[in-house]
Amino acid sequence: MQTQAHTQAALQAQLEAQMVLMSGVLQETADVWWASLLCTRFEDGAVDVAWDEFVRLFRAKFVPEHIQDRMEQEFLSLAQGSMTVLEYEARFSELSKYAPHIMADERRKTKKFVMGLKPSLRTRLVAFDHRTLDEALSAACRQEGEMEQYLEEKKASQKRPTATFQWQDKKKAVYQTQRDQWQSVFLRYPLYVPLV
Repeated sequence: MQTQAHTQAALQAQLEAQMVLMSGVLQETADVWWASLLCTRFEDGAVDVAWDEFVRLFRAKFVPEHIQDRMEQEFLSLAQGSMTVLEYEARFSELSKYAPHIMADERRKTKKFVMGLKPSLRTRLVAFDHRTLDEALSAACRQEGEMEQYLEEKKASQKRPTATFQWQDKKKAVYQTQRDQWQSVFLRYPLYVPLV
């Protein structure tokens, strides 16, 4: 067992070392690429580069188009599922960079977020006109909290009567045990009743 644990630890350490090495290589590659781009395309840094432009160029160079398409599709089909609202929002934000055409419009972004919520939350939020993602997120978190509290209270109220039923079940079990004992006595010692 210890040998297996040592082997796993060694493999994990080797994997981590490879990741550090690869991140260094990528950083070096990206640094060389960026320095080259600054010299050739942006007049050695004399021209300011907007962040959006840098991200677009970086993705074009280091994130293949088919990966970008897959991530955009994942964003478009993203649904809350079993995630909490905050987990869903984190995943939404992480994937949103692959759908800039939606993220540029606050109303579309908010609508996409709300439509991806669980049906029980979505129906409560759709009735209100949330103008920003922050408003929708705040409302969704409040609703989720209210729903959790309601379910806890409902669960607690359902627990109280079961204790009574358990007591009654024990009482019934005692009665059945006594009945079974009497039946066994009658089976062992049948009463003799003469037939006339």
